[in-house]
Amino acid sequence: MIRTLLALLSLAGALSAAGTIEIFGYKWTVPHPEDWKVEDGTLHLIRGREPLPGPRRPYNFAVAQTEAFSDVTVEAEVKPGERSLMIVFAYQDPAHFDYAHISTDTGTFQTYHNGIFHVYGGERVRISNPAGPASFAASGRWYQVKLRYSAATGRVRVTVDGQPVPALDAVDVSLGAGRVGLGSFDETGSFRKVKIVGR
Repeated sequence: MIRTLLALLSLAGALSAAGTIEIFGYKWTVPHPEDWKVEDGTLHLIRGREPLPGPRRPYNFAVAQTEAFSDVTVEAEVKPGERSLMIVFAYQDPAHFDYAHISTDTGTFQTYHNGIFHVYGGERVRISNPAGPASFAASGRWYQVKLRYSAATGRVRVTVDGQPVPALDAVDVSLGAGRVGLGSFDETGSFRKVKIVGR
């Protein structure tokens, strides 16, 4: 009971601090505006934050203020500041969304890295096969990433520098249409040339 109350208070505090940034032709809702910097057409997440108390799931990501997409393609050039970045999709609210965790680690080395994850009111759960190579060869350089998601089939696939990543291929039909977001689980990184195409 106390744990649940603390989690709700932390979430309320994060939401009350929420703000908006504007880049790539969209407005984005962020929990902590001071963690983000827009510079020369690039969005930088300059501070990593640990998840809030309670179910372990990410929250420090920017969500595009759009209608919910039933089919969407997100393209971006991304640069992990440390080991990983995320692209959120099928976003309903802070406790219901999916995300692609794109990492220098393999899923077999770090179970909660380099995979597709599902959040449905509780902790994040891996829904993709952990086998296969890491998505990023190293941090500190730019990569071309493309995520495709269909709510009708639940299929999501991610390519990095034009190559499919086996660990970033999954199906989830529980959420349906939703919005998209950019960020990291608890690290830093940069995004540029972001394009969102969907219906």
